[in-house]
Amino acid sequence: MKKFLLSLAAAALLLPAQADEGMWLLPLIKEQRFAEMQALGLKLQDYDIYNPDSSSLKDAVVIFGGGCTGEIVSPEGLVFTNHHCGYGQIQQHSTLKHDYLTEGFWAASRDKELPNPGLTVTFIEKIEDVTDYVLAALAGNNDPDNVDFVSAKYLNELARKRVGEKYLSDHPAIAVEIKDFYGGNQYYMFTKKIYSDVRLVGAPPSSIDKFGADTDNWMWPRHTGDFAIFRVYADANGEPAPYSESNVPLRPKRWFKINIGGVQPNDFAMIMGFPGRTNKYYTSWEVAERRDIDNEIRISMRELRQQAMLEEMLADPAVRIQYASKYASSTNAYKNAIGSNWAIKKHDLEKVKLAEQEKLIAWSKKNCETAYPEALLTLEQIVSDRKDLRFRSWMLDEAIIRSIEFTKVPTKVDTLVEALKGRDKEEQQQQLAQLTTAYEAFADKNYSPVVDRKIAKIMLKEYRRLVPAGKQPAYFSVIDQQFKGNVDSFVDYLFEQSIFGSHDNFNKFLAKPTAKALENDLMLLFAHSVQQENKALTESLKGFDAGYAIAHRTYLKGLLNMYGNRANFPDANRTLRLTYGQVKGYDPRDAVTYAYQTTLDGVMEKEDPDNWEFVVPARLKELYANNDFGRYGLSNGKMPVDFCATTHTTGGNSGSPVMNANGELIGINFDRNWEGVGGDIQYLPDYQRSIIVDVRYVLFVIDKYAGAGYLLEEMELVQ
Repeated sequence: MKKFLLSLAAAALLLPAQADEGMWLLPLIKEQRFAEMQALGLKLQDYDIYNPDSSSLKDAVVIFGGGCTGEIVSPEGLVFTNHHCGYGQIQQHSTLKHDYLTEGFWAASRDKELPNPGLTVTFIEKIEDVTDYVLAALAGNNDPDNVDFVSAKYLNELARKRVGEKYLSDHPAIAVEIKDFYGGNQYYMFTKKIYSDVRLVGAPPSSIDKFGADTDNWMWPRHTGDFAIFRVYADANGEPAPYSESNVPLRPKRWFKINIGGVQPNDFAMIMGFPGRTNKYYTSWEVAERRDIDNEIRISMRELRQQAMLEEMLADPAVRIQYASKYASSTNAYKNAIGSNWAIKKHDLEKVKLAEQEKLIAWSKKNCETAYPEALLTLEQIVSDRKDLRFRSWMLDEAIIRSIEFTKVPTKVDTLVEALKGRDKEEQQQQLAQLTTAYEAFADKNYSPVVDRKIAKIMLKEYRRLVPAGKQPAYFSVIDQQFKGNVDSFVDYLFEQSIFGSHDNFNKFLAKPTAKALENDLMLLFAHSVQQENKALTESLKGFDAGYAIAHRTYLKGLLNMYGNRANFPDANRTLRLTYGQVKGYDPRDAVTYAYQTTLDGVMEKEDPDNWEFVVPARLKELYANNDFGRYGLSNGKMPVDFCATTHTTGGNSGSPVMNANGELIGINFDRNWEGVGGDIQYLPDYQRSIIVDVRYVLFVIDKYAGAGYLLEEMELVQ
């Protein structure tokens, strides 16, 4: 293993063939990528980007919430991210009277900034190579089937052990984790500082931040102002603290200067963020599995659900607010799956991976290495053996669990049932109170029984059509036995008779609770049966995990050894990465060329007042008609909106800062193009583009549209 790590370190000193590919670890930037970044135009030194001993640009990049990126843009803790990253918080503050999703929100003063319980902003304090430490700990286990080398639980226990429980106890806002890279061939530890007082400062209306909505999602050209503004608060000492009126804006180590000079074709651009998941090291069999099972099921099931959801949203403004976030989340993954399959087929990624496997087999034969071809055989067998289970699991997840909300009714009622059978009234009341809390969490303000009933009928029919009866949750036999196979009658009966079918039903039960009512409740039994089936499928699929992890680790070790003259980036895993490239358009199809920049002209060209996706607010039209763009317009009199670059991004990079050659903020990453989604498996240089809202449009909306120019006073603008 030490010999392998030395060869990996040597490989890191050499440059790969493709310039713009990669999501690179910051500690290795100097050795792996810095010379090439400078050749493309970077004007910084490596320590300006990442400096383990002092502040650097790294310190202005944060994890926003649980799955996005943000950037600090002022010395008073102001954070830019995407509107869709803060969507849930904006939705929670919205009502029919104050619909901040539709109308936008701008805090006129600090005391008007809105708190967001549960929202966090996380800084990366330290990144350490702990490969030797982890390998030494792993050496103590001689079980050939042990997979601690990729176990998050095991690795995080090692992280806590390394820093000590006393240190963590004395610093409650500090968290540590060890992440595996290259399938468990290398390890880094990340020390994080987590702030929990994060307040909403400003957000544009949906007609700006979601302009084009689902039609334009994953598409270029784009005309979307997808941004929102939050602020991090701390205690008087600048340390993380729960929300308190006495907290003060954070004084960060570092914040971004904002460049309003604009971008030109082929300008250097780089992005830092927390990409979630890529599959660069898929085998050919996994590519086919992704295409034929994962993506196909997601596409077909979500299409049905979303159509039903949208019909109800368009018919009722209250439902639109309730389901806005759910619908946006669903369509995002849906279009990703479509784009992924398009790329897999168009670029024949199955064949690309097969060629790489054959190359490794030939290399292994030449070098008398038997382990790598054997690992490939194991991976092929595993993918084949899990096919049926994977299909059933994906169908249950997409058609039932994610689509039918009443699968989440409270099912842990055994203690309450026993209490109702007994005579202890106090215990009964305590258990009923717990059930009430669980029910209210399920049937919250964002739940509509009408919508759920409609979707349940559609999805249950499709699920039962595609999954054989003997492989469905056991309780589904009731549909045939008691309702003669009539799904509509079954679902209607659930909502009319179940304790959880409506608030009225639940209140009637509370007025006269019985154990029998709970034990025989069809909705509860349905949900429990789905959970049991999901558990059984999950456990069955877990049976393949150890063999897969061991074979995958060996396969990656073989690839890294074979490509000894290349620098290889590890798959994304929600750790801080840097990607770089150039501002550049592309040619998606024959005789079609897309430019690198869009302007407000395109917004007006797309306007359709009868289509909610393309409504343009009156104030924006007024500014456009008067050419009132302030200092943010182009030299030709147009107003920039978005641009695209060849940077390599994926989910989790939403909200990431886009920087120029001087490390100044020029935009906020918010999407990828349709044709580049396949880059999660294989980088596509002619198609891969990150879609970025131009920071000049962000400032224009803040200043000229919203009249919130006071926010710009705390930012550092340069040109």
